[in-house]
Amino acid sequence: MNKFNRRRFLGMAAGAAGALSGAACGTSVNLGSTAAGPSVEDLDRAAATPIVDLSGLDRPVIIDSIRLLENDGEQFVHVRSKDGAEGLSLTNRRPHFAPILENRIVPFFLGKDVRKLESELLFELYRYRSNYKLQGLAFWSAQAWVEFAILDMLGRMTGKSMGELMGGVIRKEIDFYVASGRRDSTPEEEVEYLQSLIEETGAKAVKFRLGGRMSRNRDASPGRTEALITLSRKTLGDAIDLHGDANSTYDSTPAIRVGRLLEEINAVYFEEPCPFDHLEDTKKVTDALRIPVSGGEQEYSERRFRWMIANRGVDIVQPDLHYYGGMIRSMRVANMADLAGLPTTVHISGGFGFIYMLHFGSRTKDIGRYQEYKRNIERYRDWFDPKLTIRNGKLSVPEGPGVGIRNISDVIKGAKSVA
Repeated sequence: MNKFNRRRFLGMAAGAAGALSGAACGTSVNLGSTAAGPSVEDLDRAAATPIVDLSGLDRPVIIDSIRLLENDGEQFVHVRSKDGAEGLSLTNRRPHFAPILENRIVPFFLGKDVRKLESELLFELYRYRSNYKLQGLAFWSAQAWVEFAILDMLGRMTGKSMGELMGGVIRKEIDFYVASGRRDSTPEEEVEYLQSLIEETGAKAVKFRLGGRMSRNRDASPGRTEALITLSRKTLGDAIDLHGDANSTYDSTPAIRVGRLLEEINAVYFEEPCPFDHLEDTKKVTDALRIPVSGGEQEYSERRFRWMIANRGVDIVQPDLHYYGGMIRSMRVANMADLAGLPTTVHISGGFGFIYMLHFGSRTKDIGRYQEYKRNIERYRDWFDPKLTIRNGKLSVPEGPGVGIRNISDVIKGAKSVA
């Protein structure tokens, strides 16, 4: 079955599953899906599915303070309710976004009942002081910092982990790949480095960088991409799954050529082959290749994600939990992707972002084959009880309430406010 026909099958299967689900509940469901997949109206309904479980929150949870703190190279957002409940998030280390947090987001949330976070507040924040004119990665990241902290607080209040708070935990371990972010290395140096990461973590998959990163088809160095693709399979062997990430390097024609090389070594996906906002070129590549194409890490529009999903512009959907504005918005994308039979494998910005990825992965039906592992997990693992584990290419999902940090006071001890 070729990829085009497989997509049609997945779309019809998703539609049939939804219809059966509705029938089982005694409701009449008219999906309106075509053979190519769900309709736009169906995707909108999937995105509108409630996510946060508010059971056990019978009284208003009014925000009293939101502070940006810094300690030991990390920046935190700390929230406290008028009743003394608290929550904490770690930012994706973008200090230049702080004025947006201070001037456009914190004033909105003060005095609000955050039980209405999903149903009202996120949309009203978008309208507040015309924040929609600022929409983009900077605004959505700052929103995500506050949302993560609020969800941590609500989880602590109800005794639920983030995954439990947002639909229920279906997996407690996540398969991961290790990645190199370098392009200044030779193919030999790169493969040697990837081998060391495999030995260190037990990972069964790796990702390497292709092309020149937003380079208008230029390679990082002459011949590097072709040589790296060939050498990676020859050296790492058939037991390791390989990913290639072009970081928006190519127009569609050279991207297809590189994609064919990845197909020859049986790589498992090709990430962001074309400029991230060139959806049409990315779709050309997706349509032309057998290897799954992924994208979306720098996308911030729900409607553009809807277009990507409705039109099969990618095979794997990749919102970034920070850049896209938090868990709730990202899970809306995952609900749309799931209806269309596509996995959602989130992108990670920021060292602590892998913790949010673990919670997202714990409750999302189809997260693809692997999630990205960020090194230096040792920096955080002792914050959790039980401690985070890395074993046989798998990461454990934090089990405690909220994000799972055992003691907020210990983590932010000595932290100073960021003016």
